[in-house]
Amino acid sequence: MPETKYIFVTGGVTSSLGKGIISASLANLLQARGLKTTIQKFDPYINIDPGTLNPYEHGECFVTDDGAETDLDLGHYERFLNVRTSQANNVTTGRIYQSVIQKERRGEFLGKTVQVIPHITNEIKERMQLLGSTGDYDIVITEIGGTVGDIESLPYIEAVRQLRWELGKESCIVIHLTLVPYLSAAAELKTKPTQHSVKTLMESGINADILVCRTEHELSEDIRNKLALFCNVKREAVIQSIDAKTIYDVPLLMLEEGLDKVVLNLLALPDNLEPDLTSWKSFLTRLKNPKQHIRIGLVGKYVELQDSYKSILEAFIHSGAANEVKVEVVSIHSEHLTPENCSQHLEGLHGLLVAPGFGSRGIEGKISAIQYVRENNIPFFGICLGMQMAVIEFSRNVLGLKTANSIEMDSNTPHPVISLMDEQKEVENKGGTMRLGAWNCSLSANSKAHKIYGAKTISERHRHRFELNNDYVQQLDSHGLKATGINPETGLAEIIEIESHPWFIGVQYHPEYKSTVLAPHPLFSDFVQACSTYAKNI
Repeated sequence: MPETKYIFVTGGVTSSLGKGIISASLANLLQARGLKTTIQKFDPYINIDPGTLNPYEHGECFVTDDGAETDLDLGHYERFLNVRTSQANNVTTGRIYQSVIQKERRGEFLGKTVQVIPHITNEIKERMQLLGSTGDYDIVITEIGGTVGDIESLPYIEAVRQLRWELGKESCIVIHLTLVPYLSAAAELKTKPTQHSVKTLMESGINADILVCRTEHELSEDIRNKLALFCNVKREAVIQSIDAKTIYDVPLLMLEEGLDKVVLNLLALPDNLEPDLTSWKSFLTRLKNPKQHIRIGLVGKYVELQDSYKSILEAFIHSGAANEVKVEVVSIHSEHLTPENCSQHLEGLHGLLVAPGFGSRGIEGKISAIQYVRENNIPFFGICLGMQMAVIEFSRNVLGLKTANSIEMDSNTPHPVISLMDEQKEVENKGGTMRLGAWNCSLSANSKAHKIYGAKTISERHRHRFELNNDYVQQLDSHGLKATGINPETGLAEIIEIESHPWFIGVQYHPEYKSTVLAPHPLFSDFVQACSTYAKNI
């Protein structure tokens, strides 16, 4: 069995430079050359996972098929590679320390003093090689969260240093992503931040093999030569990563820079096959040459931070390209909406998506928005909490149950149309205890969902505690809101539709997690198509 090669991606100077996008782009190019490639993310925060983090803290929480609550970068990995990730693809400091402490409690260290070196670093190295040890991958790319010099990242950097020594230079390389800022007062690019960042990495015992330089302006040959000289890398290993119009341009930009070829040469792998990017280029052509422009409202409570709904925004890009439509997403804060001003805020929209979320803040605004689009036959898509709010709105304004609510918002409501799942009633710990991961759903024949999916049974990812109360399903059905998707294990509703409406669907699961560049999610694609039709007819 061929040995697995390892690539580590570190960052310097500042966070949010795009380590995840560079990692995903490189993986995309290697995959296009026929190499089986995966990516994993090591996060230095002490939370066990990001499941309990407020979206304002860390953006959205991405969920995998096996129920892992992970960093949003795993969404990029899946969207770029069209390959599913798992629990093994995201590791946090909290999970590392939890595992080591559990081993200590079981007596596995035979009375030894447990220390960062070797016990914590050994645990990190074991996790770093876990995916590679399966034999399923030729290359494993590992993104190290944070920046070099951060106190939280030191054990990870030390583990990488040890692995490089143990595996050898042709089996383990380091790519360092850094910033080359442009100072407008001096009208020039500055290399000093990159030099200091590389020096900090070297002080930890690691010499970067490749420099990827984020920049707003083209790097001159002089700057590239200077960086190569001062940072101990070859000239061809100084890679420019200039700002792009879309993240999906980055693989092609990295191809132009020769990043994949440099990597293959360093890892002693053949580079005679050119990457097949035909489908990727076709997607970009459609993305950049839309035949129509539509505006879709995104109603949420975290709209100030775009990363809070990252997968939804990317799913609109994929489905827009599939329909040759430019989707302009208009963010609308749910707290700003009232029955009186809905028409003003929603004017000019061709569709509305009500986003997931937790807690009572802003839900009345979501309900008002849903009533407006339902009554005005504007395409509507509700995800998770968005579906639940659609049920509440319909119950209040069509069934006449004015006090209908979710027990998440009002535990004493006389009409709990949304209730807590039975298995959640005894749950005390919040972390990792929701319904998570992929669950099956059976679709009603002749339903819109059945037509869209083209299947009787589907599998989608979940992240929630509350569900549509079955006590109200028949009453809702008799008035036109039908449960057209049912979880065969629990008997609970997963999809709702209003048959008399042009396009009104709510889903309890998160379809956005499964949308990729090469396989846009069918619900998003059909919703965008419905919005496009609505725009043409108004």
